[in-house]
Amino acid sequence: MTTFRPKVLLACDQRVREGYLAPADIERLETFADWEWFPCEGGSIYDTNTDPEAAAQLRERLGDINGLVVCHGSPTVNAEIMDAAANLKIIGELEGDRFSSRIDLEAAWERGIRTVDTTNGSSYPVAEWALALILISLRNAGAQFRRIIAGETSRDPEALKHAGGLLTGKRVGLIGCGHMGRRLIQFLRPFEVEIWVYDPYLPREMAEALDFLQTSLDNLLSQCDVIVCVAPLTPGTRRMIGQRELDLIRSGSALVNVSRGPIIDPEALIARLKRGDITAGLDVFDPEPIPPDSEIIHLPNVFLTPHFAAFTGDTYPHFFGLMVDELDRFFQGHETFFDLTSRSLANRRGSEPD
Repeated sequence: MTTFRPKVLLACDQRVREGYLAPADIERLETFADWEWFPCEGGSIYDTNTDPEAAAQLRERLGDINGLVVCHGSPTVNAEIMDAAANLKIIGELEGDRFSSRIDLEAAWERGIRTVDTTNGSSYPVAEWALALILISLRNAGAQFRRIIAGETSRDPEALKHAGGLLTGKRVGLIGCGHMGRRLIQFLRPFEVEIWVYDPYLPREMAEALDFLQTSLDNLLSQCDVIVCVAPLTPGTRRMIGQRELDLIRSGSALVNVSRGPIIDPEALIARLKRGDITAGLDVFDPEPIPPDSEIIHLPNVFLTPHFAAFTGDTYPHFFGLMVDELDRFFQGHETFFDLTSRSLANRRGSEPD
């Protein structure tokens, strides 16, 4: 009896080939599949390669390919390319900042091709740093640190005046509840917090399954002790939080942003923080890097880090390891974990969910 051995093609640039593919993960892939590399240059984390010649070359390579993985440098896998790939069963986006521009999702679904995305490889370490920023912000530790490095090594009681204190028992609101938010919920459980979530793209049954309250953005901002932004940047979330929304945050609350800076209006954020009655922990800002003359740097109730929350300390990022897991599940006949769906597409476009 002949055992089926799938063929996998990885379309990416040299940097991804050398910097993302851990030897151990390649060895795992080779236990169940044959694979090749299609080198291509162009585009970025957000953008696709628009070179028609690259698209034509990719189309020619897909005749006997069963699984295609795309990343930086790949052309968009469109209907024309898929029509030349009669054996293609699954397409995976290795990294596309949550929502790939390198796969025509609707064309894939029309042809019965599974679509997955493992950008969540960076979401899990960010969730850890979100927890750290929550704890730092609730005690306004940034102000105490500023005081120490200025030579004042005693505790500053004024810096604690509007600090929330303990995380235990607090009400924590998550703006967004994708992979990052769901991992953060796991980290928050030992603190016996009450969790509220605003995310219009979630299936309704998830609230019961993960034991949180799904609510409106206004409810979350006005009634939570800790507010954590873990939403993706899309046309629908850009500047989603402006002056009106920031004014809803009650005194003594902590605001944390580990997703993308442009979700929060920076001028409105600075104005709200200058009132001094809330604290903030920010790994992201708009623009980045933060201008050296920005007022945000000098506010005593703000703790800042330079968009480094995805740092793991490992030699390779985790995207490819998760993709090998997905391919293994799929070709073994199991269900994949990280499907791109119609909800994903609506989220990417900032349109109403189905």
